[in-house]
Amino acid sequence: MRYAALFLWLVVPIGVWSAYVAWGTPHAIWEYQFRDNGDPYNPLAQRWYTSCTFIGWTGVVSVSAEAGHCPWVRFFKFGTSQ
Repeated sequence: MRYAALFLWLVVPIGVWSAYVAWGTPHAIWEYQFRDNGDPYNPLAQRWYTSCTFIGWTGVVSVSAEAGHCPWVRFFKFGTSQ
């Protein structure tokens, strides 16, 4: 049992690696384009987002907006755009 504690530290790296394999790396919203209904500087105006650009550890990814919305954080696998 005391030798098992020597390998306990491996739980964290294996957990990080398995999360990367399952979901990818997190990317935060960096830029977006939207239809503004003629009032682009009003933060309360309804907007329909058309494209979203995310930046993360593995690079920059641009995708189309999903149902007119851009999430603040999205996970992408390395080498894929969606």
